Amino acid sequence: MPFIHFFDGFRTSHEVSKLALLPDEQIAAVIDEDDIAAFRARAMSPDRPTVRGTAQNPDVYFQGREAVNRFYLNLPAVVQETMDRFARVTGRAYRLFDYHGHPEADRVVVAMGSSVETAIETVNWLNARGEKTGVIAVRLFLPFDVKSFLAALPPTAKAVAVLDRTKEPGSIGEPLYLNVLAALAEGRSPLAGSPRIVGGRYGLGSKEFTPGMAKAVLDHLKSGAPRNHFTVGILDDVTGTSLAYDADFDLEGADVRRCVFVGLGADGTVGANKNSIKIIGEQTANFAQGYFVYDSKKSGSMTTSHLRFGPRPVRAPYLIRRADFVACSQFG
Repeated sequence: MPFIHFFDGFRTSHEVSKLALLPDEQIAAVIDEDDIAAFRARAMSPDRPTVRGTAQNPDVYFQGREAVNRFYLNLPAVVQETMDRFARVTGRAYRLFDYHGHPEADRVVVAMGSSVETAIETVNWLNARGEKTGVIAVRLFLPFDVKSFLAALPPTAKAVAVLDRTKEPGSIGEPLYLNVLAALAEGRSPLAGSPRIVGGRYGLGSKEFTPGMAKAVLDHLKSGAPRNHFTVGILDDVTGTSLAYDADFDLEGADVRRCVFVGLGADGTVGANKNSIKIIGEQTANFAQGYFVYDSKKSGSMTTSHLRFGPRPVRAPYLIRRADFVACSQFG
C-alpha cells in the first residue's frame, strides 16, 4: 500500500550528527522475516508471470477504484500498531500525530519534517515563560486520519497555524492546511466550536526556518484576526504576505559550542570540518552536528561550515547565527 509519512527531510540527510543506532536484534524483533520473504516473492519475474496494470472499461473501472477504500480506511490503524510494536521493542514511541507542548495550549502550530524540531524548541521556551503553546508533528500525511488528528489537537486551542513547505498557485491553500480544515469540518460539529485556522508557507528552496520564525508564527496567532496564507522567512514586498520576525532571536544554551568556518571551494575546509565533527562526536561524550553550505559552482565559490557540539542532543536544524568561533579563509 502506498502512503506518505514524514519524520525528517533534507536537513537531516545532509547533516553530520550523533545518532543512537538500533541494534540488529531490535530491528529483527520489529520486522517479520516471513513478511520480507513474501514481499520478495511478489517481485516481477519471468519465472512467475503475472498480469498487472490492465485497462478497465467504463462498466467496471469506477467500481474497481472504490474497492480500494477498505484498504486505506484500515491503513492508519496498521501504521499505528506498527509504531506501537516499535515502541515496545525500542522505547521510542511515535504516533500518527505527535503533540508537544502545554496540555491546555491556546495556540498550536501544525507542521511536518525538520521544522518540527525548531517549533518544539520554541514552544518549550515560550511555555517556560508562562505561555500556552504547542506543536503537532504530522507523521502520517496520507491517508490523513481525522480521528487521530483531532485526538492530538488540544480542545483548548483557539488558533492554529498550519505550515506547508510548498506553494500551490491558484489553490485555496496548501495541502496540509486543506487537510486540517477538512478534518475539523468533518470531525467537529458545529464548526462554530472550532479554532481559527490559518495557513502559512516557509522554507521553499531550502530557505531557513529558525526559532525567530517559529516564534513569529505563534505570536501572530495572538491577534484577533491573524492573517491567512502568510509567508515567513522572506520579505514579500510584492503581495505583502510575509510576517516580520526577529532574526537575532536565539534559543541555544550557553553550553553549546558554535563554530563557523568560511572557506573557498576545494580548499579542504569542508572535508577537514567533517573529520573534526566526527572525531568530536565519536571520541568524546559530546553530541555533535555539522552542516555545510556551498552552491552549485563548488570549486572556487564560498563554502561555510556550521559546527555545533555540547553535552545535550543538538536540536537546531538551522544555520548558526551567533558563533563562539569564526574562521575565515575567504577574505573577500
